[in-house]
Amino acid sequence: MTISVVIPAKNEQDNIQPLVTEIVTALMAVDNYEIIYVDDGSDDNTYANIRYMAKQGYPQLKVVRHRFSAGQSTAIQTGVRFAKGELIVTLDADGQNDPADIPSLLVQARQFPPTSNFCIAGYRKQRKDTLWKRLQSRVANGIRSKILNDDTPDTGCGLKVFPRHTFLQIPYFDHMHRFLPALIRRLGGTIVVIAVNHRNREFGRSKYTMLGRLGVGIIDMAGVFWLQRRQRHAEVVKDDSVSI
Repeated sequence: MTISVVIPAKNEQDNIQPLVTEIVTALMAVDNYEIIYVDDGSDDNTYANIRYMAKQGYPQLKVVRHRFSAGQSTAIQTGVRFAKGELIVTLDADGQNDPADIPSLLVQARQFPPTSNFCIAGYRKQRKDTLWKRLQSRVANGIRSKILNDDTPDTGCGLKVFPRHTFLQIPYFDHMHRFLPALIRRLGGTIVVIAVNHRNREFGRSKYTMLGRLGVGIIDMAGVFWLQRRQRHAEVVKDDSVSI
């Protein structure tokens, strides 16, 4: 299966070169892949640095640019729409996700039939964040998991693998990237969780605050819960006497 690595990025100019280099190293055994950066309205040299890297012997590197910042979920959606791969790999642009974990997730993904719906979700078991941030995440993940029953201890981990056709079936809304496992389960899909490495941020700063996450999280979780209760799955019985 062809691979598209989709990376939403906003003001991550110093993280471009090391992350691209690590991704290429991690995917040396993969014959057909692309790396798609979505520059989400950066006002630093993120876009210029991606273009520079693409000209420095990385032909698999592509960039799509938002004129204005539209948020991480929209950037991921843009990247998936432009992607040519059958499998989508997402990871954050800040370098805290370790590209060396990608092959392990791909091994799990290749166990599924091409037409199935699934998500291989990374789990940052040993997070390199402050105690306060880890506590916030633990509480939020516990509440979300209990309400949405998404079988995922860490939906905030950006490292995930899923089929492109699966993502395109999911209803789009802002902040949807936080609920991908629940939304994929809503389709009848399977969720596989794999512990992955988590690293300190070397450059730049986080774009999120506790109040920002809390405010949208409660509303969005209620919306996803509503969607789950409205989903219906139909099994089509083939009848050879009827042509469609």
